[in-house]
Amino acid sequence: MGDNLNVSDLKIEDTGTDDTEGDVVDPWNVTSSSNTGVDYDKLIARFGSSKIDDVLLARFEKVTGKPVHHLLRRGIFFSHRDMHSILNLYEAGKPFFLYTGRGPSSSAMHIGHLIPFLFTKWLQDVFDVPLIIQLTDDEKFLWKNLKIDEATKLAYENTKDIIACGFDPSNTFIFSDLELIGQCPAFYRNIVRVQKNVTFNQVKGIFGFGDSDVIGKIAFPAIQAAPSFSSSFPFIFGDKNLPCLIPCAIDQDPYFRMTRDVAPKLGHHKPALLHSSFLPALQGAMTKMSASNDLSAIYLTDTAKQIKNKVNKYAFSGGRDTIEEHRKLGGDCSVDTSYQYLKFFLEDDEKLEQIRKDYSSGALLTGELKKILIDKLSEIVASHQERKSKLTDDDVKQFMKLRPLSFQTK
Repeated sequence: MGDNLNVSDLKIEDTGTDDTEGDVVDPWNVTSSSNTGVDYDKLIARFGSSKIDDVLLARFEKVTGKPVHHLLRRGIFFSHRDMHSILNLYEAGKPFFLYTGRGPSSSAMHIGHLIPFLFTKWLQDVFDVPLIIQLTDDEKFLWKNLKIDEATKLAYENTKDIIACGFDPSNTFIFSDLELIGQCPAFYRNIVRVQKNVTFNQVKGIFGFGDSDVIGKIAFPAIQAAPSFSSSFPFIFGDKNLPCLIPCAIDQDPYFRMTRDVAPKLGHHKPALLHSSFLPALQGAMTKMSASNDLSAIYLTDTAKQIKNKVNKYAFSGGRDTIEEHRKLGGDCSVDTSYQYLKFFLEDDEKLEQIRKDYSSGALLTGELKKILIDKLSEIVASHQERKSKLTDDDVKQFMKLRPLSFQTK
């Protein structure tokens, strides 16, 4: 299927005979009427992307010589656009770069925000390529009740959380939209080029903007598109026209379908994409974890006690009403939040499979499953906090400084 997109592509309608109303997935809303969450097969069909299958995973391992990441093995990154082309480039020894981003809407990121960055870090290590990370503080100013200085402050605060994932400053550039547009004319030129090639009707159709939306929202998609083009960063890539791979959550795909449509008109490569599914809210898979709802999320600033209390009190259970019934019938891993989180964060495949068998058979109780998750999340968050505590403002400035990356010397 092609990359053309309209507003109907942002909503997956369930045409079955049950009482579900379907799933809604767009850059600002993710909801499902099912306890098992978004139907990702329907989403692939609606968006016209390709499923990450065993053939692609096998080729990934053959080309890189390394086992695929557990987020790929388990289908959490489940969809792609042109990933085979990226593997062709790597196999031929030709350069490309990575691009991902973060919309800084809160001072504290949650564990769901870690997923694309942990995976991107792995991709950067495997392919040894430059990485661009965009902080869309302008977007959050336009969509949220934030003052412009507050939006930029949140971008800087989120940068420390991103750096704490282990990125290398010699090969990683992080930037704030509100700052880079004034510092780098080439970035703004590409924004304007994209804006000239997308009509008002097209952007309304893609993103569902209405007559009451401010014009800043209508213009913003071009700003998210521009980092897909290496010419936006001449201080890194010079005059090279390099392809780009974007790991992101599937709700960001509309931006890049628009970008892929525009890119050939501007003489650029279409960006390739790897799409992830959503980490559910603690209350279940009917919506994604959100920084705007304290009780739906485990924050990277939470204490071990807060993590324990949130999981025990709010994590949706797939267990039975009584211990006796659970021992007899077993639990439902497909709706159990604790098990679903372990699919994201527990790297040991054998241990995860044993947990699945034990919970499904009734040998493992809900409280015991929650304890496993609490221990794992507490370990992850504590390690992240320790790494972040060692970062200084100078470290942030180094990542955000306009400069050549190690790509220049290769």
